Amino acid sequence: MKKPRPKHTKAKTKLRQGRVLVVTSGKGGVGKTTSTAALGSALAQSGQKVVVVDFDVGLRNLDVVMGAERRVVFDLINVIKGEAKLAQALIRDKRLDTLCLLPASQSRDKDSLTEDGVMQVIAKLRAQFDWVICDSPAGIETGAMLAMRHADVAVVVVNPEVSSIRDADRIIGMLDAKTLKAENGQSIDKHLLLTRYDPARARRGEIMTVENVLEILSIPLLGIIPESGEVLLSSNVGAPVTLGGPGSAPAQAYRDAARRLKGEGAVIVTPSDKPRLLHRLFTRRAA
Repeated sequence: MKKPRPKHTKAKTKLRQGRVLVVTSGKGGVGKTTSTAALGSALAQSGQKVVVVDFDVGLRNLDVVMGAERRVVFDLINVIKGEAKLAQALIRDKRLDTLCLLPASQSRDKDSLTEDGVMQVIAKLRAQFDWVICDSPAGIETGAMLAMRHADVAVVVVNPEVSSIRDADRIIGMLDAKTLKAENGQSIDKHLLLTRYDPARARRGEIMTVENVLEILSIPLLGIIPESGEVLLSSNVGAPVTLGGPGSAPAQAYRDAARRLKGEGAVIVTPSDKPRLLHRLFTRRAA
């Protein structure tokens, strides 16, 4: 009796389905671009495959912070309009093999971004990377809306001042109403990143405290980035602070924030906070 031949089945290839993260805020100048670069490099340093995408058409800066401004040949708009392939526009970081940049155009206007074009680019990036980090322009114009449109996760960047908090509150409302996940009845994961925080100034009442900010915005705290000249120094030499000033307090804060994005958890540290308060802030959830 002949033994039945074993059936040969083709090995299934697991398709990559990266997460899309938007770094956003209502107000300009709060640190979105530096945070995009720092979080992207921190995730790449941990072994994740990451692309950072600049949506600030006409005013691009992410390429400068990443130290790649002289390497830009094609950009996001070229890809959307079919003038270049995605592979031609992606710039691989020279320091980290798992980190890429897709720059914005400096010569086009925001109307060059189209919903269909962005959707196609994001779909291709999802298939190639673990994280697609979109650096959103400030406000609620076309670029900002399209940057958040396909997001699974949002990092809302704020400074501890009233105008920044007020504008961020409006952006949180937009994330809950204008994203694809929201329109499909799903919830987008939102995290708060508090930048340029100085505990001494908070104690003197010159800026808002962490608890004040959390009470107003009511979203989970991802991290507190201390006020430090290291961030500006690193940006000026074309390096995210996690690469340019790896031993600095901001670099450590960004690395810890990246760990939390991956679900690993890490205690949020500021110079004057007590462990019990830190635990309460980290575990707090939206009401």
